[in-house]
Amino acid sequence: MTSLEIGLLSFPILLAIIFMRAPIGLAMLIVGLGGLWIVTGSPNMILSKLKTETYTTFSSYSLSIVPIFLLMGHLAGLGGMSRALFKSSEAWLGHHKGGTAMAAVGACAGFGSICGSSLATAATMARVALPELKAAGYSGGLSTAALAAGGTLGILIPPSVILVIYAMLAEQNIAKLFLAAVIPGILAAVGYMVVIAIYVRIYPDSASQLPRLPYKERFRALWDVWPVLIIFVAVVGGIYTGIFNPTEAASVGALGTGIIAWLSGGLSWKNLRDALLSTAGGTAMIFVIILGAGFYNSFLALTQVPQSISAFIVDQGFGPWLVLSIILLMYLLLGCVMDSLSMILLTIPIFFPVMSSLDFGLPHDEMAIWFGILVLIVVEVGLITPPVGLNLFIINAMDRTTPMRETYKAVVYFVASDVLRIIILAIFPSITLFLIRAMW
Repeated sequence: MTSLEIGLLSFPILLAIIFMRAPIGLAMLIVGLGGLWIVTGSPNMILSKLKTETYTTFSSYSLSIVPIFLLMGHLAGLGGMSRALFKSSEAWLGHHKGGTAMAAVGACAGFGSICGSSLATAATMARVALPELKAAGYSGGLSTAALAAGGTLGILIPPSVILVIYAMLAEQNIAKLFLAAVIPGILAAVGYMVVIAIYVRIYPDSASQLPRLPYKERFRALWDVWPVLIIFVAVVGGIYTGIFNPTEAASVGALGTGIIAWLSGGLSWKNLRDALLSTAGGTAMIFVIILGAGFYNSFLALTQVPQSISAFIVDQGFGPWLVLSIILLMYLLLGCVMDSLSMILLTIPIFFPVMSSLDFGLPHDEMAIWFGILVLIVVEVGLITPPVGLNLFIINAMDRTTPMRETYKAVVYFVASDVLRIIILAIFPSITLFLIRAMW
């Protein structure tokens, strides 16, 4: 059996181990190390690889941004920013049919601007918004589906942990990727609100309307979100004015959210300890997956699988748009069984060389950024795609009174919105690249 055949055989083996409920990071580590041993026949090389790969992976300066963004999200929750965002959105939207659910989506978008994790955004906003939605008479299916979909904005609206990982894998500028995600993120939030407006007209009993508040109260509620605006301007504005690099900006954001949480009375020693432990646990989980992917991708590189797949596609004469469509469809299918980070780490080393070999009429850097945003959106859809959308399980676990099938029925409308947005952004790359071209 050739090295290439061994590399190709590793895919079904890896999926089989994952389906046996092994942790994905551990599965990639086992298959990667086992494959390297089989191909090289040298156990000493495996031991050497354990040392060098671990060091080179975790000595990356860019990875330091991951725990900082996770900590910033935890501290923002302690500072009451999530509740302030929801109440402010509700004050402006609550009097519309379905307005409270729209407010939840808007609050998720705002919280996503200071939290780089989809799961953290979904869980934090659910604690605030679920009781309000239930008290307002919203159906369980619409409530859970809207929050699960809104939670995906946590990894789309910058800052985003997933974009940081993609930037490292594709060797792209993190700041440019963050900027490119802004318009797609706004489109996602608006699209979800439109879905809610349509849903409540199809199912009138699924939502209610709150009394219209006077503008004085609306502006008072808007004033309460000033900490979020300050943090966002400090982090994102600091990056694009050249004051900070992304890691320094994340540190400033974490410090700022910590100070605001302390001033608001939400940052006790116990809460700080819990936030640090949660950050450490989330970081450890991400880093184990990154390490496992590093070994597996080293094995694939040794067997020439990415290069062979790329050469095969070029030799077949497939059009670039057909190849892109197939890749995005594969992401949608993988999203039903895998988490977003694992998909990125497993597939980008294979798919990115393929995309780089095709001509989309864009410079290489612009193609890489455009493709990265498309991948991020498709990965985001996987978080709410049945049967294994992680956001669905997180929200449903917080609302045991709503059967999962009701959530599934409602979330289909949000998935349809995502698919439409993917098609639009794929056909018109200039939408994604507009801000980058305007600023660079």
